Amino acid sequence: MTAEKAPAVLTPTATTAAGATLSRRTPRPQRFLVTRPTYFDVVYSINPWMHTDVDTDAGLAMRQWENLVATFRRLGHEVEICEGAPGLPDMVFAANAGTVIDGVAVPAKFSTDKRSGEEKPYTDWFRDHVGSVVVPTLVNEGEGDLLWTGRLLLAGSGFRTDPLAHNEVAEALGVPLVPLKLVDPSFYHLDTALAVLDTGSAGASGRAETIAYYPGAFSAGSQAALRRLYPDAIIASRADAEWFALNAVSDGRNVVVPEQAPTFARQLEERGFVPVPVDVSEFRKAGGGAKCCTLILR
Repeated sequence: MTAEKAPAVLTPTATTAAGATLSRRTPRPQRFLVTRPTYFDVVYSINPWMHTDVDTDAGLAMRQWENLVATFRRLGHEVEICEGAPGLPDMVFAANAGTVIDGVAVPAKFSTDKRSGEEKPYTDWFRDHVGSVVVPTLVNEGEGDLLWTGRLLLAGSGFRTDPLAHNEVAEALGVPLVPLKLVDPSFYHLDTALAVLDTGSAGASGRAETIAYYPGAFSAGSQAALRRLYPDAIIASRADAEWFALNAVSDGRNVVVPEQAPTFARQLEERGFVPVPVDVSEFRKAGGGAKCCTLILR
């Protein structure tokens, strides 16, 4: 067994078009929920990335996951662990467990019985560790399709989350919502096609929210909405999106991204972020990446 190499941390040196050095971004310590991949495997297919004839390496998956968790802790984040359960190979993808904002958790209600067994252990965990839990009645797949920007809840649908669930979740959390339609099955969850990089800051002089996304994953109307809301968004290539570059975890400065997407890493540097490359390629076999393995507990 070889030791995992430490992730490279790149220092941003980019400048704006006017030649002024970009202001240094400020990281915000966060609290994450993750689930150990004890039972991770690909034994069914519920998205285009899953092929049951492709073997998974349980040892490699565990080492990659442990390195991801170590990376979060090295960056100053708090990491909590909900243990997985037999028969739930996708439970490692903790982002789908629910959505948590201001101490209120809305657990997931999965679209497939292949994952519905995850609902109870995650809901029990929320009841033990989060201030308030609102159990949904409509299908939503947590932060897979519900991404908080600090101002708006970007809500995806098209393949998993029921669009009628958007209002249910927004009402439970007390937040404004923007619906977005996904049209490419390769990007079946919003967090495979869009990343919230910086939630911005309040006040007239504060930083604006920053996102990155792959336009081809969205309907024409949703592309137009994203252009209006985020004219300065980072636009990722399909090649990088297919490596789940947009399935990134950001603290407002450091962005944990797949090491297989160097072009996206350079785009991040140009905007003053610090890419932190990791290898989570074993989870790509199930259609997941770093963010899929990570739920933000706000």
